[in-house]
Amino acid sequence: MRRRFLILVIDDHPDVLAMLRAILTAEGYDVLVARDALSGLRAAYQNHPDAILLDIMMPQMDGFEACRRLRDMTDVPIIFVTAKGTIEDVVKGLSLGADDYIIKPFDRAELLSRLHASLRRAHSSDDSDGGLLFPNESVILDCDRHELVIEDRTVYLTPKEFEVLRLLIRHAGKVLSPDALLTRVWGPEWIGEPDLVKQYIYRLRRKIEPDPKSPRYLHTVRGAGYYFDAGGII
Repeated sequence: MRRRFLILVIDDHPDVLAMLRAILTAEGYDVLVARDALSGLRAAYQNHPDAILLDIMMPQMDGFEACRRLRDMTDVPIIFVTAKGTIEDVVKGLSLGADDYIIKPFDRAELLSRLHASLRRAHSSDDSDGGLLFPNESVILDCDRHELVIEDRTVYLTPKEFEVLRLLIRHAGKVLSPDALLTRVWGPEWIGEPDLVKQYIYRLRRKIEPDPKSPRYLHTVRGAGYYFDAGGII
């Protein structure tokens, strides 16, 4: 039996929500709707959708800001579905982490085709590591056993240590802000508590770094956040 994907639709127009719900439901998707960006952020955190369709022109918070916050929360495909169709808008949307950009009015077949493609890419990526992440030949993160093998040493991680490290490894080379780590590992209610992240980075360095005071892997970018250097072997 094929899994039913959950799609979150965020748009402030009831007629658009109704149309998208009808299209997606007829295609076999489960659909969750939100009429503003803040409601959409809460729905994404509480329900873990498989993909998000997002408008831009909404009151209080626009879709660009919503996309930025959603990207701190989830890796699932985000597709803008909007009437804003300038090149500048498209470039901005994709630079904020959206996977695709569809301009209203849209063709039903095109919308479904792009959604299918985004879901296929996301889930082939999820399944590719078979429970293992290989940043390089000397670092293996075992996602099933919550263990890290690094330079022929096996390091045992607490659940939160594992979640922080897995997130950094999955985004190796990319700086993740403290708020991004807090949102994804502890929940959005912890935003604004950077010392908690700092504490876990300190603990991870003590476990995995040959010299925690001169890290090879877990680096700090002052004022921006942290990143994992997949080429950390000297």
